[in-house]
Amino acid sequence: MEGILKELQKLGFSQYECKAYIGLLQNSSVTGYELSKRSGVPRSMIYEVLGKLLDKGAIYTVPSDPVKYSPLPAKELIHRLRKSFDESFDFLETKLATLENERDTDVIWRVNGDEHVVDEIVDMIDKAQDEVWLSIWNPQASFVKEVIDKRIRDGIKVFSMLFSEPNNQLGVTFHHEFMAPDITEKRMGGRLTIVARDKEEVLIANFAPGTTAWAVKTKDPALVLVAIEYIRHDIAYVELAKEVGENQVQSFWVNDPDLYYVVTGKRFE
Repeated sequence: MEGILKELQKLGFSQYECKAYIGLLQNSSVTGYELSKRSGVPRSMIYEVLGKLLDKGAIYTVPSDPVKYSPLPAKELIHRLRKSFDESFDFLETKLATLENERDTDVIWRVNGDEHVVDEIVDMIDKAQDEVWLSIWNPQASFVKEVIDKRIRDGIKVFSMLFSEPNNQLGVTFHHEFMAPDITEKRMGGRLTIVARDKEEVLIANFAPGTTAWAVKTKDPALVLVAIEYIRHDIAYVELAKEVGENQVQSFWVNDPDLYYVVTGKRFE
């Protein structure tokens, strides 16, 4: 029931309106007084709430003395709400675009919160017209798999560098196996995640255990280029490491003070 209340509230119903409407679905054709007792809406508020539901077209009156109320059938209500919201989105999509000033390409937006950052990643993948470049860790890789698979079916090219996720596949996939994931994670202070689309837009995020995720998002061409080149070079390095062997790759830097710092972010001891 809590889930139903929450979703109805997202569609513009107050908590009392939700309770009253659900109460009528369960006890159709009752008076306001009876509905108050059965729904938990205070008696002092019930008729104001019913008036608002009537204005929304969610209920109707039944001629009687005293007046009784019945709900619009649930399927019909959902149909009307969906139609109304679609019309609003169509209207706003057209009208708001005419009011929007041309954006500067070097504007950077900041996003905070795990859920919001993942939503932005999914949205960017969903908007891609040609290609997507990803550098991503789990569990975020699992969160975007469904939309990635869909975009691949749409004909979008996807190139992915996956960290600590050897069994997942996101398009043309390369696995970061030449170095222990904890070395990279410690150097970056978290799990750096990058998604770029169409050489036009990039999102750079960081997911760190015990802290809130953050991201920056921009269409600045220089930052988009740097991000894509970062992923390209990681992919090339992975393939090179496969050819020469993990031990040989490690021997290049583990005993060299400067390269040791470059790779680990720590001073050589």
